[in-house]
Amino acid sequence: MKAKTIGFVGLGLIGGSIAKAILKIYPNTRILATASRESTIEAAFEERLIDNNGLLKIHQFGQCDIIFLCSPVKINCDYLRQLKDVVKPDCIITDVGSVKGDITAVAREIGITNQFIGGHPMTGSELTGLEHSSANLLENAYYILTADADMNQETYNDFCSYIGSLGAVPIKLSPEEHDAATATVSHLPHVIAAALVNLVQDTDDERTICKTIAAGGFKDITRIASGSPTMWQHIFLSNRQAVLKLIDSYKDELEAFRSAIDKADADEILRLWSKAKDYRDSITIPDNTLVRIYELYCDIDDRPGTLVGVLQLLSNADISIKNVDIIHNREFEPGVLRIEFYNEDAMKTAQTILSHNNYYVRQRTN
Repeated sequence: MKAKTIGFVGLGLIGGSIAKAILKIYPNTRILATASRESTIEAAFEERLIDNNGLLKIHQFGQCDIIFLCSPVKINCDYLRQLKDVVKPDCIITDVGSVKGDITAVAREIGITNQFIGGHPMTGSELTGLEHSSANLLENAYYILTADADMNQETYNDFCSYIGSLGAVPIKLSPEEHDAATATVSHLPHVIAAALVNLVQDTDDERTICKTIAAGGFKDITRIASGSPTMWQHIFLSNRQAVLKLIDSYKDELEAFRSAIDKADADEILRLWSKAKDYRDSITIPDNTLVRIYELYCDIDDRPGTLVGVLQLLSNADISIKNVDIIHNREFEPGVLRIEFYNEDAMKTAQTILSHNNYYVRQRTN
């Protein structure tokens, strides 16, 4: 697929990352974009990511070979309607939303299913905005693609290959298969995480004891509750029936645990937990997946200069550090100091250096 001009309606974390990946692989591509804020477009232009220095009207996307809709789900549906009479006959319109039912229904309604390919890059961050986008965000990430029956298969395959050339791993599903799967492994977990955070907040006392000691496991399982409220509002409204069905099923699972605990049924508690552990342990993270965290946990003495000494050792070796945390709740953590790196080589080099300097260092495995 030779795409000379590509448009982005929305240029946040995902849209910006796709645009950067395109320019990394195809540097001669012309990229046009619009966004909800003019400052986003100005920043992207200054970064030489896009060719326009100002907000565009929808009719100005008529010259594009591919258009990525990167706004919340409901807004993408509105843009799809507006683009119907604007785009070229061979232009592919795609989106990056995590629900496919609504937008596919709009494509059917307005008669452009032969030009619309649903897209959902299975990557991202709790951080949002163009400033957090990266050309490597798609690298080895699953990218689900959906199409209706009347989509030309050669066109569909070409677009899959194009997405794959950006570093992603395309997976073809029907819109219905996509929404059922993502409701299970993404949408429901986000409901659970947000509900758990709200529960802790509502039950905490005036000294905020729960908030103070919250770390480790609690932060791990609730990290996704930091996502964009507007985005998740759109997702839950768009995939409402699938999410409601799973919430009911989850209530049954909770009730099973509640009943076993209430009856002090040791065997049933063990069975329920073992079932979960066995399945969770069977979920492997492939070596080529994007979602890799390169971090070390290091025990240090609580005295002035110790932290600075660790960081100085790494600095002397020209090792870049992505993040550093002091872990106060050690319940689920293997060290008091968490150091995160940008890649595996840096992590391994740091581990060698710190170990040779008599620091107790361990990697944390997912």
